Amino acid sequence: MTEPSLMRRWHALSLALAAALLLHIACSHGLHGLSNDEEVQHVYGRLLLDFYASGFEDRAAFAYRNLYLYGGFFDLIAAGLERLGWAGTSVWDLRHLLSAGFGFVGIVYAALLARRIGGPRAGFLAALLLSLTGAWSGAMFTHTKDVPFGAAMAAGLYHGSAWLAALPAPPWRHRIGLGLALGAALGLRVGGVFLGFYLAAGLLALAWAAEGGPRARWIVLGRGLLAGLPSLALGLALMALAWPWSVMGPDHVLQAARAFSHFAFDLWTVLDGQAYRIAEVPRSYLLHYLAVRLPEGLLLGLLAALLLGGAAGLRALRAGPAGRRRLALVLPLILAASFPLFFTLFTAPPLYNGLRHFTFVLPPLAVCAGLGLDALGRRMAPAPKLLRAGFGLALLLLLLDPAWQLLRLHPYQSVAYNHLIGPLAGAERRWEMDYWGDSLREAATALNARLAAEGPPPAQPYKAAVCAELIQGEAVLDRRYFVVTRDWLSADFFLSPTQTGCDAALQGEVIERVQRLGATLAVVKDRRGLPPSARAPRPPPP
Repeated sequence: MTEPSLMRRWHALSLALAAALLLHIACSHGLHGLSNDEEVQHVYGRLLLDFYASGFEDRAAFAYRNLYLYGGFFDLIAAGLERLGWAGTSVWDLRHLLSAGFGFVGIVYAALLARRIGGPRAGFLAALLLSLTGAWSGAMFTHTKDVPFGAAMAAGLYHGSAWLAALPAPPWRHRIGLGLALGAALGLRVGGVFLGFYLAAGLLALAWAAEGGPRARWIVLGRGLLAGLPSLALGLALMALAWPWSVMGPDHVLQAARAFSHFAFDLWTVLDGQAYRIAEVPRSYLLHYLAVRLPEGLLLGLLAALLLGGAAGLRALRAGPAGRRRLALVLPLILAASFPLFFTLFTAPPLYNGLRHFTFVLPPLAVCAGLGLDALGRRMAPAPKLLRAGFGLALLLLLLDPAWQLLRLHPYQSVAYNHLIGPLAGAERRWEMDYWGDSLREAATALNARLAAEGPPPAQPYKAAVCAELIQGEAVLDRRYFVVTRDWLSADFFLSPTQTGCDAALQGEVIERVQRLGATLAVVKDRRGLPPSARAPRPPPP
């Protein structure tokens, strides 16, 4: 098969994958429950809209909890669409559709970056590996801050890498794309400054690689800084629009950065069966979760990238200015995939919910893995046909296995783990699972159906307690049958995810379970027949 034919084949596979992802989003976005933080985030978006609609007079957004420390880029869009009447019957389904759209964009940009560096096969593999990572493709419906932030960082990495390669006169499409991505990232989290750090390091490396001595290097650096000014200006303008508090004081961005580096909630997390306060987790917490949550094919690709890419990097360093330039152009990707990991190892920040706060590292890891598998495939090209066939079959099995797992987990792909932990049922209560209470929607829907089958609505609605935010029950439970209560003692029904063992807090007959692959994600308990002595709540097990 000729080279152009091969390129067309990989391009066609990428398009087919994109179509499958869009179909998945269209069919699945209405199956997810609210996340714990979703109500407050959406209220923040509404308040930001009120700030602009009032001519900057209504400043309630900047006194609403601690949300002013975050940008409202996603929440502004969602609240704006709601105000335009696009929410239909559920603003939460709209948010999940919008968030999944950002997840799709992140996959597209991972493919584009890998394709730019390694060609169409690497691009397809990067997109496929990220799609098979449940921590991205499953989380993209409900992680309405983490996934949009990761998508913005991936977009910035692609446009920034293209911007670096085209210096001193990068095309305006990449200048604008970089500015929009930078602004979106900063308009979601102050951690968007990492993108600037990655690209600044790439520019410094590019200047170091220049021929002609110190003067030539200063020229490259100066031209790069000038070429970056339009992107920086656009990014800061978008940041100011999405996060107005950040520009209301000269030190507000630094305040946000300090706050995030010292957050210490009274929360617990779990790592391989051991419970920790979030400020006391091991430095290797993030690495442990990456090791057990990334699909095996992605881990193989990362190993290949480390070995083959490391060897290629050493050769590039010895190849003179041209080799150093090639290395400089991939430095932002290397930093994006590795710097956050070293950051957690050396600073030991409070961490919880597994990978959630570092979801943005998944696209660059997928790009590196796609490049690694592509390089491994090229190394296998001269091998005997039987050996190549065996390698291809093994790789195919590594890719089909997580795909089958995600299909069986539907729509809770966000709880996917690889085989390093054994069966998924073994992860229950040992690793972070449904920490957002996504499965409560299915549990509440099952309870609605059960009570409807019992008969007409009661004269007084039953009281339902939810081990989550009240709205996570209120948004789904039939109000003719239920009222959600904070008074757990009086609750007739109890709905709870199994995360943190909260399902054991109240007694009752388990009448509904949400299960996938042998793991119980949520339960519903009927407490109507309990005597008063058995109705008191109990602390969850340690």
